[in-house]
Amino acid sequence: MKKVSLKDIAKLTGASPSTISFVINGKAKEMRISEEMKNKILTVIQEVGYQPNQVAVSLRTGRSKMLGVIIETITSDFFSSLAKTIENEAQKHGYKVVLSSTNNNSEKGSEIINMLAQRQVDGYLISPALGMESAIKELIAHKKPVVFVDSNLPDFSVPYIAVDNYAGVQMGMDHLIAKGYKSIGFVTIDIELEHMKQRSNAYINSLKENGLEVKEEYILQLPYNYEKESALSLINNWLLKHPELDTIFFATNYLGIIGLESILNLGLRIPADIKMICFDDHDVFRLYPPGITCIQQPVEEIARTATKVLTDMLDKSDYSITLSNQSLPLKLIVRGST
Repeated sequence: MKKVSLKDIAKLTGASPSTISFVINGKAKEMRISEEMKNKILTVIQEVGYQPNQVAVSLRTGRSKMLGVIIETITSDFFSSLAKTIENEAQKHGYKVVLSSTNNNSEKGSEIINMLAQRQVDGYLISPALGMESAIKELIAHKKPVVFVDSNLPDFSVPYIAVDNYAGVQMGMDHLIAKGYKSIGFVTIDIELEHMKQRSNAYINSLKENGLEVKEEYILQLPYNYEKESALSLINNWLLKHPELDTIFFATNYLGIIGLESILNLGLRIPADIKMICFDDHDVFRLYPPGITCIQQPVEEIARTATKVLTDMLDKSDYSITLSNQSLPLKLIVRGST
């Protein structure tokens, strides 16, 4: 079958090849092409299955119409939902998404950035890991627009779209303390990323502000690059060592999933023997009876906002522009576990 060309589209629509090119490249409004002609061209393109030569389009426009999305892991409920919404939103703006995950490995993250740079993606949505700083600085030096999502790195003047992590944990702690729980443990990750530090600080300060003692032994920090079985063993031993704990606050939903497994392995009942709350929701928390209380993040709104910020940056000629960080609201979902 003969490949459909720009000239074929021109014959079918009565428009010039340059007019068709402007429509394909999203410049119909800028070039004052009527809505009627634009829609006619787009309809014919869809009907005949015309596919523009992406290399030629990139050379002509200086754009690949691709966005690089780098997340922590595709197995996380949060990140998989985030990636799906970003892909849908990017498509609305005329972009394809190249998705990669670091699995908490900074070396892999830097390699991914280099790979995406070779593919000449137009901009980057990154959930950064410590150790990726040099690779990201190189992107910024080459005037590539970058937006951080969920996690942040210090000393970077790039937009950061996330939630108020401190306020989220504080909201959860206020709920627990109001219910009369006093021996509250906290399970987190030993990492210097700002959003995780905020969650830990909120736990500590909430105890202090309510006249409760901060006990270091009630804080369990798992290694950054933990394996599931190792984490499960550490949580098991910690719970056995502190039977006096009445509630556990898990700092992420994937820690909460492991924690829930540990609690069940030890034969503890929720909420009769121990209460549980988690930062971020998960399908398991909704389905497991009696339901796990959580601080719910607006995942789709984070994704939509981050994608819009990045595409807005791409619409501007100055990619070094610094847009304000945006902190989106969280919601306390109270279920039977507390």
